[in-house]
Amino acid sequence: MFKELDPILHSQLRLAVMSLLISVKEAEFTFIREKTNASAGNLSVQVQKLKDAGYIEVVKQFKDNYPQTTCKITPEGIQAFEEYVKALQQYLKV
Repeated sequence: MFKELDPILHSQLRLAVMSLLISVKEAEFTFIREKTNASAGNLSVQVQKLKDAGYIEVVKQFKDNYPQTTCKITPEGIQAFEEYVKALQQYLKV
């Protein structure tokens, strides 16, 4: 009756990152850090887990001699997020 919740998305910070990225084309690491109120170190670890799962793409580059990290949700990430939301809705209907 209940679908298993995706363990990658069932983390508060990773879910927050995905929720932000689902509504924008892409976002800079600093923007995500400010919106989630996470430490840079913790966010970096969670972003890497999402990247390893194939849910987001991470581009590291330099802009005006400063490092810039940009995150973007992948089609697989969109699908996983939508399935996660549907599974949560099933839990709430009971």
